[in-house]
Amino acid sequence: MKPLITLSILAFFIGGIAYGQHPQRPKIGITLSGGGAKGLAHIGILKAIDSAGLNVDYITGTSMGGVIGGLYAIGYSADSIETLAREIDWELLLSNQSSLSSVFMAEKDEYARYILELPRVKHKFKLPTGILEGQELWLKFSELFFPVSNIKDFSKFSIPFKCIATDVGTGEAVVMDNGEVISSIRSSMAIPSFFTAVNVNDRHLIDGGVVRNFPVRDVKEMGAEIVIGSNVSSGLLASNKVSNAIQVLLQVAFFREAEDSRNEIPLCDIYVSQPLPGYNMGSFSSADKIMEAGIEEGKRLYPRLKELADSLDAIYGKEPFKTNRLPPLQKIKFSSFELSGLKNTTIDFFVNTLDLKMNEWYSALDISKMVRHAFGTRYYNRILYSLEEETDGTYKIIFDIVENPLTFAKVGLHYDGFSGISAILNLTGRNFLVTNSRSLVTLNIGDNFRARGQHLQYIGKHKNLSSLLEIQYDRFGINSYNPYNVYNSYREAGLYKRQYTRFDLNAAYSPSRKVATGLGFRMELNHFSPIISSPIEFKGSNNFPTAYTFFKLNSLNKQVFPSRGLKIDAEGGWVFRQNEKLKVLKEGVEAPANEYPIGTHPYLRTKLNVESYLRLSYRSTLLLSMQAGINFNYTNNLLNEFSIGGLIPLYNNQITFAGLPEATTYTPTVGAFMAGYRFEFYPNTYITGKGNILYTNFINKSTFFKNPNLLSGYALTFGYNFALGPLEVSAMYSDQAGKIRTYVSFGIPF
Repeated sequence: MKPLITLSILAFFIGGIAYGQHPQRPKIGITLSGGGAKGLAHIGILKAIDSAGLNVDYITGTSMGGVIGGLYAIGYSADSIETLAREIDWELLLSNQSSLSSVFMAEKDEYARYILELPRVKHKFKLPTGILEGQELWLKFSELFFPVSNIKDFSKFSIPFKCIATDVGTGEAVVMDNGEVISSIRSSMAIPSFFTAVNVNDRHLIDGGVVRNFPVRDVKEMGAEIVIGSNVSSGLLASNKVSNAIQVLLQVAFFREAEDSRNEIPLCDIYVSQPLPGYNMGSFSSADKIMEAGIEEGKRLYPRLKELADSLDAIYGKEPFKTNRLPPLQKIKFSSFELSGLKNTTIDFFVNTLDLKMNEWYSALDISKMVRHAFGTRYYNRILYSLEEETDGTYKIIFDIVENPLTFAKVGLHYDGFSGISAILNLTGRNFLVTNSRSLVTLNIGDNFRARGQHLQYIGKHKNLSSLLEIQYDRFGINSYNPYNVYNSYREAGLYKRQYTRFDLNAAYSPSRKVATGLGFRMELNHFSPIISSPIEFKGSNNFPTAYTFFKLNSLNKQVFPSRGLKIDAEGGWVFRQNEKLKVLKEGVEAPANEYPIGTHPYLRTKLNVESYLRLSYRSTLLLSMQAGINFNYTNNLLNEFSIGGLIPLYNNQITFAGLPEATTYTPTVGAFMAGYRFEFYPNTYITGKGNILYTNFINKSTFFKNPNLLSGYALTFGYNFALGPLEVSAMYSDQAGKIRTYVSFGIPF
């Protein structure tokens, strides 16, 4: 039996003869629907088309269909698109963050710490038009579409292409077929309230899926006579499935798109429906599974596509399958630049941050690296670029820049058993006192009060010199443990109120975004007062003026749950003579000075923290760390020892240790080593096992704290990273304490 598709082609052929026309091979068009992450299933259909040897003449797409279709149109094969999709870091791509490695060293500690950041615009703090600006998404598009960056007419692509967006002002579909392909595709996928809208030719554009998610009519208008349509939309929910207010709103929002799709589907000659139950537009963590589903659907479709190709070849003659369609643009030379959008920063600042040079060769990756460097200054919200070819073969690079407002209000939440629950409020301003500076005030309001003020000043052409002035105040309630009895030192014995104030001034040099070294001077004021008495306790204050040098390295890929990179914090300093006003109380009575002498002599002090993360596989990471601290020439210089315990760093002089709570004991000499393994068994959901050992007493011993020479402990942690921050629930055990303890933390601490 002759298949329907062959009969249709024969009818087309015979009709052409009847009207005296020279028979021509019918044009083939592809339409790919929107659908967010589900749109990755289109790749399987394109692979089947390539395998069948069908040459495509026109492509239209919306949202993710526009992304996949655009890549195919400019010359990427289906196999290469699949490879790209599997290699992409979707978590980074679909965030408001750049890679942590591109951020200034002095800015890394404050980067991506808060759950909400509100810019101050026209004297008001405002919410953005969407959650995500997606700088990394823009850059990835710039890299992928770099070979056609000089082509402004999409009909000049290897396969003529159109994508669909929606004018947010009129609600009308906007057909994008010329201009900057990156802006066009980004506007086509600007899902309302998720991505920010895109301005193109004075029009505010959002996702085309709102009005035309499956643009078959557009590929027909381009000249397609045989249309292959791939649709991953699941359509409207049945009435009995609409059970909450959000679903009602989504139903209403997509009424128009659903009606449009009903009209578009009959225009397809080969229609492929892939509703992909169990996935939604945000299921990028399941990207591989979605692609596999699309590949399986492509295998089922392949016989029909092969039959179509063979039938066309039988009627019109064999047509070679077109390969190597991607233009061979590897590197280009810049002869000029142009930029727009600068208000708060100067042209020199921007260009020097990029380190842009004329008459040098640049690849797409080189340009992306430069843009990330500028974005890492935190002065810019979005940096787009386009290219114009000059008559001599060189290029002009044109930057379209959207600066960040100079002032942001930020909010975070945090909880742990030591510091309690707190709201973290931050106000950050740039160029507030002088240009090329960042000033901030952060408050920790909750069970314990903490405050920090900073002024960071950048210096030099490339801003690789900086100075930092910082003031911090902490007020904690700290449990004390019996310090004098090693066999009973892991039980709570009392409670202290601890007040800590630090004044710090340092200067740093950063030869790269990963390394900083410098000098500083710090004054620390410690005050302890007992609230609940313990057998041995301290009352009073001690002050520590310290001159120090430091070295920092940070190549971590992200702030929370990093999967690769190295972080080193090293410091060596000279503590000058202290001004102590401190009493030692024994059973609530002041002990004689000769029984517990307190030293104030100057001494050398060093501390080191090293964290290493090594990705073993796509879902597993090896964790290694080392912590060390030594107070040389120690003569009972109290209140500046290293504090042992806790799973996350919360305060100064802390050495984290899986197995004991914070401030379990203090020591002038410590070395700790940890090894761990983390497995992501579900997207953003982790299980981590840790084991650590800790050594004390190997150079100096404490008179007041009778520590064993060796401590060992373990922890098993469930972790979940979501919009409000990381949540970690742990069970930990120390061999010396012989007790299982729970540990809960939520959010990023102060």
